[in-house]
Amino acid sequence: MGAEALLLAALGGALVGLLLTLFGGGGSVLATPWLIYVVGVADTHVAIGTSAAAVAVNALGGLAGQARAGQVKWPCAIAFGVSGLAGSLAGAALARQVDGAALLAWFAVAMIAIAVSMLIPRKGEGDPAVRLAPSMVLKLVPVGLGAGLAAGFFGIGGGFLIVPGLMASTGMTLANAGASSLVSVALFGGATSASYLAAGQFAWPLFGALVAGGAAGTLAALPLSRRLAARTGLARTLFALMVIAVAVAILLD
Repeated sequence: MGAEALLLAALGGALVGLLLTLFGGGGSVLATPWLIYVVGVADTHVAIGTSAAAVAVNALGGLAGQARAGQVKWPCAIAFGVSGLAGSLAGAALARQVDGAALLAWFAVAMIAIAVSMLIPRKGEGDPAVRLAPSMVLKLVPVGLGAGLAAGFFGIGGGFLIVPGLMASTGMTLANAGASSLVSVALFGGATSASYLAAGQFAWPLFGALVAGGAAGTLAALPLSRRLAARTGLARTLFALMVIAVAVAILLD
């Protein structure tokens, strides 16, 4: 792996870390196209497996901060994450059987779905004191399983499914759902990358570069997020449109 490729991977990691910090979800979906079209990774499966691991590490970093702030609803988050773990492993196993070009096309479709979900306004109201109840588990398990399956198949964090899934299943606030979703993002990303690693479809040098770049991007986004506070809606819309444009370019390639 050449120095130029590692530098480009680190730059992509910085971009993903920046976008994840500014917008919460959706940023990680650019990691795989970046590895393929900018870094030059020829194998789609290697790109997905490697980027999934970097997403998991970034999620763990965010989770540590949210846990210190007391925003994570641990019982609900764990129930959702554990139920989706099997789904993520099944999704990754299924994706490994799909031809790389076809998988990339499906990935582009997922990018469009994620971008559209970012354009839909979400209400922040909910119960900040929500507690896990048996009736919630019956909702959390199937939704978590489906979200994990999608996350594993596409090698993405899956936050665009996890956040609304947690809110619908438990009635928690948007802030709590965003923080709690990081448990599942870390679990799903870790399981997906482990599946590709076991199959030999993983690039350790690129993983290290993505993680290092992601840390730098996160730090750079902190002061920028304060400046964009009054224009978050516009910035989020522009980012979603950019994701759609990239997805269309992939489909046309």
